[in-house]
Amino acid sequence: MTDETAYPAKYGIRLPDGRVQCDACPRACRLHEGQRGFCFVRMREGDRLVLTTYGRSSGFCIDPIEKKPLNHFLPGTSVLSFGTAGCNLGCTFCQNWDISKAREMDRLMDTASPAALARAARDWDCASVAYTYNDPVVFNEYAVDVAVACRENGTRNVAVTAGYVAGDARRDLFAVMDAANVDLKAFTEDFYRRVTGSHLAPVLDTIAYLVHESDVWVELTTLLIPGLNDSEEELRSMFRWVMAELGPDVPHHLTAFHPDHRLRMIGPTPVSTVRRARAVALEEGLHFVYTGNVDDVSGGVTSCLGCGTPLIERDGYTILAYRLTSEGRCPRCGVALPGRFAESVGDFGPRRIPVRIGQ
Repeated sequence: MTDETAYPAKYGIRLPDGRVQCDACPRACRLHEGQRGFCFVRMREGDRLVLTTYGRSSGFCIDPIEKKPLNHFLPGTSVLSFGTAGCNLGCTFCQNWDISKAREMDRLMDTASPAALARAARDWDCASVAYTYNDPVVFNEYAVDVAVACRENGTRNVAVTAGYVAGDARRDLFAVMDAANVDLKAFTEDFYRRVTGSHLAPVLDTIAYLVHESDVWVELTTLLIPGLNDSEEELRSMFRWVMAELGPDVPHHLTAFHPDHRLRMIGPTPVSTVRRARAVALEEGLHFVYTGNVDDVSGGVTSCLGCGTPLIERDGYTILAYRLTSEGRCPRCGVALPGRFAESVGDFGPRRIPVRIGQ
C-alpha cells in the first residue's frame, strides 16, 4: 500500500467542536483537517482518522527471542521483528530515534501485507513475530491484522511496547498477542512527564491489565539511567509495586543506558549499578531478575523456584545450558517454571538476519 492516507484508522470520535479525537492512546489528540497526532503517523483526513504507515515498514529482521527481551517465552527460538515509524512517547534517550521520531515516510522502504508477513515467518521457521523498533500502539490496526494472519499459520505474536495505550485499542492489540515485554521506564510521574512526555499511571494500568485480565505472557524491562531513575528508593518502590500488584513471577530485565538521541550528556550506566539494582529486586522478593547490556553471566541465569537448580544459563543471547523437561519443569524436583515453553529448546543463537519480504 503506497498511498499514505489510504487506510482508515480506528479509535476516533468526532467532537462537538468539529475536531476528531484519536483514542488510540491516552494523549487523545484532537485534530483539525490535515493535522497529525503526536505520533505523526495517525492523522485526520476529512472526517476520519487514517493510519499513514499501514503495510509499510522500516525493515524486517530475524532475531533471537531473548533480544526482545523475553527469557521465559520459547527460549532459543527465532522471531521475525519489524516496526514502522512514529511513536506516541517523546523519550529523550530513545535508542531507535531514527525510526520512532521519523518524519519522512520515505524511511519506510519495505512493504508487506499481513498475509505476506505471516507467510514469511512460517517459511523462515520463525516461532513468532515481534512488533517492535517503534511502539505497535501507533500502528495498532496493521499489527492486529498481521497478528491474526500469523495465528492462522500457527505463529505466535510478541508486542514490545511502552504500554501507553487506551481502552479499545489496548483490548484489540493484546487480544491477539501471546507475549509482551513492557518498558517500565521509571517509577515516578516526574520522570515520565519530563523525560518521556507522558504519564506513569496509564502504563501501570496496562501492565496490571495484561497480568490480570489477559492471556498474554508478560515480562518487564527498565533501562537504568544514572541520576534519573536508578536511586535505591525509586527502585525499591517499583519492585514493591510489582510484588503487590503483579506478584513475584513476572520476569524483570534491568538494562544499562548508553548515551543516545538528546540525552548524550549522561554517561553509560556502570555495571555495578545494574548488578545492585538486581540485588535490590531479589531482596524485595522478585523471583526472576535479569541484567542486560552488561557483562554479568549470573544475571542471565534462570533457577528453579523449588530447589535452586540452574534451569537455563545464558551468555547474552546465547543459551549455554537448558535443563527444563518437555513439560517446562525442573528435572530435579518437578516444580514448573512460569512462562511459555516448547517441548524442546530452540537453537537459533545470537544471530541477526535482515530480510526482505515484499507484498
